[in-house]
Amino acid sequence: MPASSPDSRPPSIGRRTLLGAAAAATPAVLGAATPSAAAPSVRKKPRALPGGGDLGPNVIVFDPSTPGIQARLDEVFRRQESAQFGTGRYALLFKPGTYHGLNAQLGFYTSIAGLGLSPDDTTINGDVTVDAGWFNGNATQNFWRSAENLALVPVNGTNRWAVAQAAPFRRMHVRGGLNLSPTGYGWASGGYIADSRIDGQVGPYSQQQWYTRDSAIGSWLNGVWNMVFSGVEGAPAQSFPNPPYTTLDTTPISREKPFLYLQGNDYRVFLPEKRTNARGVTWGNGTPRGTSLPLSQFYVARPGVSAATLNEALAQGLHLLLTPGIYHLDRPIQVSRPNTVVLGLGYATLIPDGGVTALKVADVDGVRLAGFLVDAGPVNSPTLLEIGPQSASADHSANPVTVQDVFVRIGGAGAGKATTSMVINSRHTIVDHTWVWRADHGEGVGWETNRADYGVVVNGDDVLATGLFVEHFNKYDVQWNGQRGRTIFFQNEKAYDAPNQAAIQNGPLKGYAAYKVGDGVTAHEGWGLGSYCYYNVDPTIVQHHGFAAPVRSGVRFHNLLVVSLGGQGQYECVINDTGSPTSGTSTVPSTVVSYP
Repeated sequence: MPASSPDSRPPSIGRRTLLGAAAAATPAVLGAATPSAAAPSVRKKPRALPGGGDLGPNVIVFDPSTPGIQARLDEVFRRQESAQFGTGRYALLFKPGTYHGLNAQLGFYTSIAGLGLSPDDTTINGDVTVDAGWFNGNATQNFWRSAENLALVPVNGTNRWAVAQAAPFRRMHVRGGLNLSPTGYGWASGGYIADSRIDGQVGPYSQQQWYTRDSAIGSWLNGVWNMVFSGVEGAPAQSFPNPPYTTLDTTPISREKPFLYLQGNDYRVFLPEKRTNARGVTWGNGTPRGTSLPLSQFYVARPGVSAATLNEALAQGLHLLLTPGIYHLDRPIQVSRPNTVVLGLGYATLIPDGGVTALKVADVDGVRLAGFLVDAGPVNSPTLLEIGPQSASADHSANPVTVQDVFVRIGGAGAGKATTSMVINSRHTIVDHTWVWRADHGEGVGWETNRADYGVVVNGDDVLATGLFVEHFNKYDVQWNGQRGRTIFFQNEKAYDAPNQAAIQNGPLKGYAAYKVGDGVTAHEGWGLGSYCYYNVDPTIVQHHGFAAPVRSGVRFHNLLVVSLGGQGQYECVINDTGSPTSGTSTVPSTVVSYP
């Protein structure tokens, strides 16, 4: 893999490049009219909030007859190409039909999606492109963009999707190949594919890690450190660590992300059904299985709406559709009704003010959270996202809570703080693709400036994580206390900016594990987990291990690795006291195939 140096990165960006070494407010609720003088004063109930409505100015909808589509796509890309911490948010939606000669280049906070029930309902003869020209061919910061529910016929036979974290590729049909690296095969560090069919070859090239779930591919070209597949037709055979393929024949439980579609001229939200032992795409034999809701059952939120109004809509029985933009919250969004959907478009972003939690879910069945970003505010929040209260104990196995493409950021766009980013207390929760990130570059970044001790804390039993990306926390990135937890694919970097060895000392241990299974846990399993260190402030720092777990027969791990990026810090072991140390400046993984 090509090497880079700190001197080669654009000065305005920050340390992430070093991986290469290895709008209007919603009206207030109206009260009753003033009572007449002759009548007794009776206060009427507030008028119900309306469901449905316009999707706002940052949801741009095309049909095949729309003039100037390419010019509009190019205009959005110019705004968003390098706006890593900007405030622009866009959803580009294509009505069913066939489009010709398009190249939709996607920048930050831009989502593109088809509006059919199947990807094949909306065909683009052209490309949906992510490249890294803005960053000198380095794709390791191509975050926060997505493609969904489209069929592509790439112009040259292969579509380029050079992304890093928080850039899902869902329900896509590529009638050709898919190249996951930037032009020139420069650096890349993503990513995630689900419920997609790639007819040709997938070429990751420099991609350091990747997770593909419940899909079908023609073939897979190579692997760098950690390539994980579950339920993927055409996936390479299990062979970790050489090549570094972790392959599960099926995914134990999955339920695809909700998505917006058109039925005639009416918007609806489709809710795919739960699958067990899933394999392949959900849409391959016609209409996908599931249910749908009309847009009239959603409160269509616009930036500027208050948290009180969002909660009133939820209490009224409406679901939430968050249109693209920034939402400041002075209190938590409270999801207390079973089967509630909170769906974001175009990376709608929740910012908790005054140290509140952004969103809390009660211990109820079937809640679906999808497609939004939580950005910590400058006053420390004890938690940013809570799935279930501390007392949660209900059995949700028949109808789990799903958290999909929900991303968390602490710092980067400005100083932010949170003690714990995501807490999962409800049993049987499925976390399907998240990136929980304490920023290592941007504004408001420093060991104490964007302090965040814990990334994801799992207290509920029977929780499944498929595609878990958690990075740079001051203490444990993942702390798993629930029984019978499972993780398929984990990607982590320890915090770059620890000032010295003492700052990360964990009692007698050198450093906090990236992934810590609680001492009382008797059953847990993980497949394809990796942790990397890059202690660039003090390269002499030693991390004892990447993974920590009680030594019990029911606690099992498959295909673990740790990597020192260019010798900036080292690991002594992989898990507990097992596994060879990293050494020297060679960015070569130390692996453990099976533990214990």
